[in-house]
Amino acid sequence: MKIVCLDLEGVLIPEIWIAFSQATGIKELSRTTRDEPDYDKLMAFRLDILTRRGLKLPDIQKVISGMKPLPGAVEFTAELRSKTQLIILSDTFEQFAAPLMKQLSYPTLFCNTLVTGNDGTVLSWRLRQKNGKKEAVHALKSCNFDVFAAGDSFNDLAMIEEAGSGCLFRAPQAIRESHPKIPHVEDYAAFTERIDHFLRQETRSGDAEK
Repeated sequence: MKIVCLDLEGVLIPEIWIAFSQATGIKELSRTTRDEPDYDKLMAFRLDILTRRGLKLPDIQKVISGMKPLPGAVEFTAELRSKTQLIILSDTFEQFAAPLMKQLSYPTLFCNTLVTGNDGTVLSWRLRQKNGKKEAVHALKSCNFDVFAAGDSFNDLAMIEEAGSGCLFRAPQAIRESHPKIPHVEDYAAFTERIDHFLRQETRSGDAEK
């Protein structure tokens, strides 16, 4: 049996922190996992800025409420889900994702959560699991799924390599150059073609035991 695991931001929706950076004019908040491979370091950096600027969760959620999926993402997701099972593996937070998941017709989402105060101050973050994307793919393989994984950032590389089948989608040049063996696509037509090729392949014997 086959299953597809996709990153969320940069693949199906715009980068939330970049949108918030643009809305607030705080350039430093445009830094994402495309730029910083250490997720904990990146989140500590973000929360420090939020604290210093007096910004809270409702301020971020207000920006998210006006966001839409990337052009073509709704149609791409609907077509994909008509062919196979889809799980979104993301380092976003459940407090961010709901409005955008509604627009994508609620695919299954594994993500993280924010720890907030009663006044909406973002105090910390709680990972669903350390190396959650890679571990989710590994668990699916142990259930005898043949997995295709795709994303656009440093934190997607481990899950793509764990899956064995997958690609980068609109990844920055630095990531593509540092991992030249991982295929790369730039649009949903090529993305669909690559996934369709995966779905047509026979399940590889022994993959679930790796």
